[in-house]
Amino acid sequence: MSLDWTIVKKRYKNGVEVPTVAGGKTLKVTGCDDEAIYIENPLWKAQLSRKNLEKGVQLIEEGLIDKDPGLFVEDYRVYVTDERSTSAAHILYDLGFLDEDTGFTPRC
Repeated sequence: MSLDWTIVKKRYKNGVEVPTVAGGKTLKVTGCDDEAIYIENPLWKAQLSRKNLEKGVQLIEEGLIDKDPGLFVEDYRVYVTDERSTSAAHILYDLGFLDEDTGFTPRC
């Protein structure tokens, strides 16, 4: 299942509070366009590029990046980008690409 940007834009274009993978908090999405998803918290504003999110999903489908949220964050930093990888995990979890967080998972 590749990342359908039409669905992404429909879900996030008007902003939404996205539940975090763990911790019972939310990530504030302020909008979405053809290029990125825009996010913020009281200390910063950022964007998650379409290109990077699509690459992340492609690598999940290829089995190179793990679907476990904690391992995904590490893999995303190595194989995609070191910018807002935890925020990317929250978005991809919300879209159904990542598994539920079950705590620490050792990589063997």
